[in-house]
Amino acid sequence: MKKISLPIAAAAMAVLFSITPAAAGKDNDTLVFATKTDLENLDAYYNNARVGIILARHIWDNLLYRDPEDFSYKPALATSYEWIDDLTLEFKLREGVTFHNGASFSADDVVYTLNFVSSPDSKVVSRRNVDWIKNVEKIDDYTVRINLSKPFPAALDFVAGPLPIYPHAYYAEVGPEGMNRNPVGTGPYKVVAMEQAKSVKLEKNEDYYKDSPKGQPKIGKLEMRTIPDDNTAVAELMTGGVDWIWRVNADQAEMLGQTPNLDVVGGETMRVGFMSMDAAGRSGVKAVQDLKVRQAIAMAVNRQGIVDNLMPKGGRVIHAACYPKQFGCTDDVTKYTYDPEKAKALLAEAGYPDGFEVTIDAYRDRDLAEAIIGDLRAVGIKADLSYNKYSAARDRVRNGQVTLNFSTWGSYSINDVSAITSNFFRQGPEDLARDADVAALLEKGDTSVDPEKRKAFYADALKKISSNAYWLPMFTYSYLYAFNKDLDFQPSADEIPRFFMASWK
Repeated sequence: MKKISLPIAAAAMAVLFSITPAAAGKDNDTLVFATKTDLENLDAYYNNARVGIILARHIWDNLLYRDPEDFSYKPALATSYEWIDDLTLEFKLREGVTFHNGASFSADDVVYTLNFVSSPDSKVVSRRNVDWIKNVEKIDDYTVRINLSKPFPAALDFVAGPLPIYPHAYYAEVGPEGMNRNPVGTGPYKVVAMEQAKSVKLEKNEDYYKDSPKGQPKIGKLEMRTIPDDNTAVAELMTGGVDWIWRVNADQAEMLGQTPNLDVVGGETMRVGFMSMDAAGRSGVKAVQDLKVRQAIAMAVNRQGIVDNLMPKGGRVIHAACYPKQFGCTDDVTKYTYDPEKAKALLAEAGYPDGFEVTIDAYRDRDLAEAIIGDLRAVGIKADLSYNKYSAARDRVRNGQVTLNFSTWGSYSINDVSAITSNFFRQGPEDLARDADVAALLEKGDTSVDPEKRKAFYADALKKISSNAYWLPMFTYSYLYAFNKDLDFQPSADEIPRFFMASWK
C-alpha cells in the first residue's frame, strides 16, 4: 500500500480535534456505522442504493434467507417451500412471528406485500425484482403460493434478497411514504428515530423469533450516520464517534491499520464497476453510436492500471457484463486490451481523428472516473465529468440524458446473471444499448428451466454485448473495512454487513 499523504493526514487530524465523541462503542452498547451515500428512502422497494439494502436486512425479514457462506437457502418467515410446477411456488409460513408494531405475521402480509409491489402501478424503483410475479394467493393462514408470469429459475434468489415482507394492514394504511417515515418489520432491529438522509437509529428487537437464521441480535443499538467525506469518517472512527466505516481507501487503511484500537479487514465483493455507452443514441451524441468509437473507448482505458494504483488489493479486471462467479457469467467474450495507439486508429477510421467532446456521468469514486477521463483525453477524446448523487445520476440514465456512464452494480447480492445483465440489457430504463437480439437471448436465459440452456443463452448474450462494446466492464471491487477493535465483525462477499451477527468482544 502507499504511504499516507500529508494532505490526508493533516485533514484527518484537523477534524480529529474538532469532533465531540458520540455515544458509540461497547460501553454504550451502541454500534455506530458510517456510510458515504445518502439514504434515498427507507421503504426497501423504493430504494436501490446499498445503504438502503443493508438497513432492509436489519429491519425486515424475507420468506427465505440466503447463507452468506455457502449461498444455501435457510427457512426464515417461511419454514419450507415447494415448486408445484414451473409457474407455481408454494411456501409454508412460520407461526408465532410478530411485527415491530405488535401485529401477527400471516399469509395476508405476504399476499398484500408482493401483490402490491409487483403491480406496475406501484412504481417500485427496480421492476426487474418483481416483474416475474403474476400474483400471490392465500391458501390458508400460513400457506401462500406465488404464481409466476413466466418460468423464472432465479426466483428463490430474489425471494431471499430484495423482497422483504411488510405488515399488510399498516402498509395498506400508510403506503410507501408512511413506510419510509416510520418503517415496521419483523427484523432483528426496529427503527426508533431517523433524520432523512443523515441518520437512522435502531434498537434490538427483544421479541425477535428464536429460530431466525439471522440469529439473535447481540448488540443493543445501531446507528447509521451519513458522512460523505472520507477524512471526516476516518477522524470520527479514530475519536470513537463511529465504530465502523467501509470502502476505506488504501492510504487510509495503512494509517488505520497502525492504530492500536482499530482493525482493518477486506476482501472482494460481488460489486462490479462498468462504463455503459449510449449506443442507442438517446443522448443525442452521434459518435458513441459508432462501434469503432465504442471499441476505441474500451481500448483507451487502462483498467489494470486503475486496479493496481487506485484500488485496494483484491479487485480484478473483468471482461464480461457480470460478476465472474455469478451463475451464467462467462469470460469467453471479446476482450479489449489497453492499446491507446489502436484506440487512436479506430477513432480516425470512424471519422474522428481529432476526437470529440463527451461527458462521463458518475455518482461515486471520483478518482476512478477522473482516471478514465485522463485516459480518454490521452487518445484525443475531450471528456469531462458530470458528478451527481446516486439518485440524480440514476434518473439521468433513465431519462436518456447520459452518453457515457461510469457506475457500479452489486446485483442486490443475487448470485445470478439475471440480476445484473438482464437488469441493464432487457430494454428497461437503464438499457443504453436497446439491442432487441440481446434482450431476447436474456429473456430466454431468465425463463428457461434447464440450467445448461440458461448458461448457453446467457453466454450468447454476453458475447454479443462484448463484441458490440455496449459496455466496458471494468473491475470487481474489493472493500476495506475499518472498525473498533472491541467489535467482532466478519465481512462477506455479498457486500451486506450483517450487524445482527456482530457482537462486542
